[in-house]
Amino acid sequence: MTVPDRPDRTVPNDRSDGASSSFHGGPALAGSARSGWRAKVGAYIALTKPRIIELLLITTVPTMILAQGGFPSWWLIIATLVGGTAAAGSANTLNMYYDRDIDALMNRTKKRPLVTGAVSPTGALIFGIALGVFSVLWLGLAVNWVAAGLAFAANLMYSVGYTILLKRHTSQNIVWGGAAGCMPVLIGWAAVTGSLDWAPFLLFGIIFFWTPPHYWPLSMKFKKDYAAAGVPMLPVVSADTRVARQMIGYTVAMIACSLALIPVAQMGLLYTVAAVAAGGWFLILCINLYRRAVAGTTRKLGAMKVFHGSITYLTLVFVALSIDPFLPF
Repeated sequence: MTVPDRPDRTVPNDRSDGASSSFHGGPALAGSARSGWRAKVGAYIALTKPRIIELLLITTVPTMILAQGGFPSWWLIIATLVGGTAAAGSANTLNMYYDRDIDALMNRTKKRPLVTGAVSPTGALIFGIALGVFSVLWLGLAVNWVAAGLAFAANLMYSVGYTILLKRHTSQNIVWGGAAGCMPVLIGWAAVTGSLDWAPFLLFGIIFFWTPPHYWPLSMKFKKDYAAAGVPMLPVVSADTRVARQMIGYTVAMIACSLALIPVAQMGLLYTVAAVAAGGWFLILCINLYRRAVAGTTRKLGAMKVFHGSITYLTLVFVALSIDPFLPF
């Protein structure tokens, strides 16, 4: 028997094989097993796209606070977030399962678990379905069945509507498929009230119109990837100027929904200032992108600046939404 890291030295004959294996191989094998277990868990977590889920959950809690007119119980918040996370994780996993062929063709996605083989397609499919079933049952039993039904609908909208029916077949895929990403506000409102109202639908509108100017800049940055994979994202099949013009239109509609929420939900000064200031700032980012596109400065288009700006916008508006009910003005 040889020592693994020193193949030129043999173990003395008076040392038993069992002792040698325990001393030299045991801890290493145990460490390898732990490392392999962690890597496998990490691969399954990666299937759920945690960064996207974080963005979705940013909108859920403020909506629950607005619906409550204050702070809901911790149990209700945690139960809703657990169910919402499972539902979104299920949809994202099923998306990766279906898209594993095109993910292998794109630099941005070629290291995803199903492409690298860290998770098998069968394992991913079972995991995605199990998460979906859990999310519906959990929300139904721990929150209410209205929230559970909305979570199920959101899963279907993304995993079937967007992933299978829209993504590979229309340049407007992210517009209509993005509606699934708007569902957390409806789920959050329903979790508190057991019903829906005009206010959550306006919040739905904010995120619906926000999605194209959020995602299209990313598509601009990686348009070669999408083209190689045969995915007709609008920036792949249309000129940058046309994409930027549509982004401006969607941003204006987004701002209109955010302002309409003020009288409908009786929002206060903090939210009003945040909606106006953040909306105006993001609109300027989109207009500047359009100007650069018209000027033909493709290499300095600055698309990712708009992408990151969209995340900042949504965060500011929903943070203001969550604080506003506690203020006297």
